[in-house]
Amino acid sequence: MRVSRTPERGLFVTGTDTGVGKTFVACALLRGLRARGLNVGAMKPVETGVGPEGPLDAIALRSAAGASDALDEVCPERFALPAAPSVAAAHEGRSVDLARIEAAFGALAQRHDLVIVEGAGGVLVPLSDTLDMAGLASHLELPVLLVARAALGTVNHTRLSLEALERRDLVLAGVVLSHGGHTIDAAEARNLEGLRRELGPRMIGEIPPLRSGGVPEAGAIEFGALLRALAHDPSARAADPHRHLL
Repeated sequence: MRVSRTPERGLFVTGTDTGVGKTFVACALLRGLRARGLNVGAMKPVETGVGPEGPLDAIALRSAAGASDALDEVCPERFALPAAPSVAAAHEGRSVDLARIEAAFGALAQRHDLVIVEGAGGVLVPLSDTLDMAGLASHLELPVLLVARAALGTVNHTRLSLEALERRDLVLAGVVLSHGGHTIDAAEARNLEGLRRELGPRMIGEIPPLRSGGVPEAGAIEFGALLRALAHDPSARAADPHRHLL
């Protein structure tokens, strides 16, 4: 059963790959939205590689949201093997429980203005034989924010990810480039210039290289553009001649 809600009650954060900075960007979103007066919730539906210390990504997200939601709602599905959710679940003789994820999201959406949901891995990482991360975003009826790595190879990864989202008719809220701790060279800088031009208005943020524990500046993400996308403002989309990358 699908959860019934208005689409602007959440945002699904996914990436072009694993380790691109999804959690870092999601935490920045949560802090920025809180600063704008929104009551935000955080969710990591499935986390793998979970050890005795618990689901660290989910814990970081909940902290950034300033929320006191139960960890079982923030991260309802956890697995020890650091692999794709379908693989990690099978390793334990289990499967990802979609109904449990839906119920947790529904509970969070009822008590928060907006829920930031962070996927695992990239756009097409499988949760089961029939469902991947893009499918989960579609199932929850959430617009998608794509986090792309600011490094060589990102043009191909970003274009492929956007094509996958478009083929599934998902609403794109924007793209954020994440540098992580990586300092780019001259060739990578030129590469990113081309990607920025191609993305046009859909690029709504860029997180520069930061030291460990660093926090991006307030202007690193265009929250006005993001909130317009979440509100499904028809005039904003109609004014964007570059809505589709391909």
